[in-house]
Amino acid sequence: MSKVEEEMRPDYGDADLGKGVRGKYYERYERGTNLALLEQEVAEAFPTSRAVNEALKGLIRLSKKAGHSGTQQGRTSRKRISTKK
Repeated sequence: MSKVEEEMRPDYGDADLGKGVRGKYYERYERGTNLALLEQEVAEAFPTSRAVNEALKGLIRLSKKAGHSGTQQGRTSRKRISTKK
């Protein structure tokens, strides 16, 4: 007898448990997720999803007002000057 069988209550039989369905949530998983892991300091400052979203929306608005597109394409690159002779 396996450990799982030993731990199961006797009033639960195999017929009561049914069969699992392989890939039941596969399509949902493939669509992706929008979860983000917050560092402890951030989670303490923004304890709810709503608080995080409002803060990020405010940052987006400020960025747009400042003329930043959110990408680095508009930045000028610095050329390295060699000091070797």
